[in-house]
Amino acid sequence: MGRYVLNIIQPVGEAPPPDELERIMAELKVLRRDLELSENWVFGAGLEHPRASTVVRMRGDECVARDGPYAEADECVGGFVVIETGDEDAALSLAARYAQVTGLPIEVRPISTPP
Repeated sequence: MGRYVLNIIQPVGEAPPPDELERIMAELKVLRRDLELSENWVFGAGLEHPRASTVVRMRGDECVARDGPYAEADECVGGFVVIETGDEDAALSLAARYAQVTGLPIEVRPISTPP
């Protein structure tokens, strides 16, 4: 079994209209329940708007924090789901379900395991 993170890529800006968002959230709830029942669900969460982020980096020996996203972009990771599944094809199949429900691109990335 391997673990994968499914990054939900969304446009920066306004959320969908309330009736559309309600429908999407209801369908995501069903999808999550399916993943829990099939024991593929590990963890997931939505993320705040990119402007709520802080970037921390080293400048020489000093640690510096800067408000805002790491990079300005029209799209951002709006949420993520960590799944555990047999292989990449199964992960891609689950990602396709998220893409169908949200209408958004889903980045599938294996989680590296220590050697």
